[in-house]
Amino acid sequence: MADKTGKPWMAVGETDDPNAIVETFEAEAAVTKGYPVYLSSDDKVSPSPGGDDAIGVALKTVAIGELCPVLIRGRVKVTAAGAITLGKAVCSAVDGKVTEHVDQPVDENGTATYTIFFNRKLGTALESAATDGDLIFILVDK
Repeated sequence: MADKTGKPWMAVGETDDPNAIVETFEAEAAVTKGYPVYLSSDDKVSPSPGGDDAIGVALKTVAIGELCPVLIRGRVKVTAAGAITLGKAVCSAVDGKVTEHVDQPVDENGTATYTIFFNRKLGTALESAATDGDLIFILVDK
């Protein structure tokens, strides 16, 4: 595990972005700071299990029923679930990590149907990660 951010004093789930947009939601499950979260009920969030429509990154560890500040736009430090290329889209992964969001191949001339997961993108990687556990900044842009 390596901290690729150049800011080792910052913890996962912290932002240094003065223009970050933070919304507050009630926690429907216990949430850990730095984990991507998704809307699990109306105006309630839970930790993302990965592969869903995460809305942002939790900025505080909270228990069920507590208010959870969620960064929905801006730069935040997260944990990579594996190799991620600088500038690529990222989405939520298991265990509170992020992974590179894989583009879906589309055959516009064929008869096949397909689904495009526009809302799965959590943000953009601002650094490259080499391995599981690397710490990087992402730009959340929900």
